[in-house]
Amino acid sequence: MSKRETRRNSRKRMIDPISTMYMKILKPILLSLVLALAVTGCMVGPSLEKPVVETEEQFRFDSIAEDTMINLAWWELISDPELDTMIYLALEHNQDILIAMSRIEQAYAVLGVSKADLYPQFGYNISGSYGDPSTAGSGSDAGGMVNITPNVYWELDFWGKVRRSNQAARAEIAASEEALRMVQIGIITAVADGYFQLLDFDQRLDISRRTWETREESVWIIEQRFEKGIVPEIDLNQAQQQEAIAATAIPAYERAVAQTENYLSILLGQNPRKLERGLLDDQVAPLEIPVGLPSELLQRRPDLLQAEQQFYAETARIGMMQAMRFPSFSITAAAGLASSDLSSLFSSDALMYSVGGSILGPIFNWGKNKRRVDIQKETASQALYSYEQAVLNAFREVDDALIGVDTYGREVKSRERQKLAAANAALLSRARYDGGQTAYLEVLETERSQFNAELESSAAKGYLLSSYLYLYKALGGGWITPETETP
Repeated sequence: MSKRETRRNSRKRMIDPISTMYMKILKPILLSLVLALAVTGCMVGPSLEKPVVETEEQFRFDSIAEDTMINLAWWELISDPELDTMIYLALEHNQDILIAMSRIEQAYAVLGVSKADLYPQFGYNISGSYGDPSTAGSGSDAGGMVNITPNVYWELDFWGKVRRSNQAARAEIAASEEALRMVQIGIITAVADGYFQLLDFDQRLDISRRTWETREESVWIIEQRFEKGIVPEIDLNQAQQQEAIAATAIPAYERAVAQTENYLSILLGQNPRKLERGLLDDQVAPLEIPVGLPSELLQRRPDLLQAEQQFYAETARIGMMQAMRFPSFSITAAAGLASSDLSSLFSSDALMYSVGGSILGPIFNWGKNKRRVDIQKETASQALYSYEQAVLNAFREVDDALIGVDTYGREVKSRERQKLAAANAALLSRARYDGGQTAYLEVLETERSQFNAELESSAAKGYLLSSYLYLYKALGGGWITPETETP
């Protein structure tokens, strides 16, 4: 016999006993597996049911009342490329959005941990020892022991504790995804709102500078007339006061512009800097918006969907707590080698295996497990109340936004008429004063009214644009995923 055949036979003598051992324990393990699969259909705890809330047939201030809702990237209706750029930068770089995305990944990892509990856990144990028994007076020679033992542990999900945990984890994933949408909508709204505020402050700053230049020129004219004795000193003092008022507005709006730029820069994930933007007068408000039915809002707003998923998660955890009141069933199996002589470690005499099961359950713990169930039931009730409260707030926000769009639209038109009338009155009053037909007090009053009318008209335009932002946010629009985008 060759050396190669000798080594082959030697390995066969070492492997055959191991194979025989595993065949002996395979049958009971397979039987246990079949039994486990047969009994894991039982789950304690309440079933997950969608919360039911009452809704009105239509929103209070909805003038269209159609069974539809706009589903688009609504900020593009403003047709401002600078605003589009800012929003896409914010969606890519804003830290709050990155945190929300990270939380989704974390929720998936939690689900992976929970799902792993459904399956057998495999491990191993390798140990060795050496000692000299003669120190105990036995007179035996020193010796040792080597153990190599793979093992399996499997706790059967008889009462559905792990499956309820998986349900809760999946609900947390869905809640995290809706939280991301909610953050995205919030960031988009904040960027657009800040952008319109910036344009408003730009326009108010421009109005203040033009008014100051006009009043500075008026002061110079009044000074010349005063020095010639044509007008009294009180006219000069009143003109100086109005010039100072306009001059004071300039640094105030310069400060507002700079701080708004800084605010927007942080939303874009950038250091504070000067931002490119358009003009407030170039912004065009969207046309009338089909709001849809209140019942559709429950399926659209991410904060409502998030609250709903959190309610599901807390409901599933009731089953987890109830399962702790019942005994748990587990299967263990181990197979390995043990020998006091390393040279005989792979012989048939070194083989060992065991298959076993255990039942572990509570008997009396002063109602602790029952109280755990009660605690979780109340937690689920609180989640339901939070959902119902979120629904009420959502309906209120939609109605508030609808009335805002309507009233600010009418206010803008009124402010525009007021501005035109104030400008004409100031022009006529100046002509009357130059002709000696009226006192300078009339000029001051009309110019002050003109200044205020121009500032208020600018503010009203900014409020109108922002009211559309709040409406789209209240409707759950703003960031449309490919799965929900209307073709």
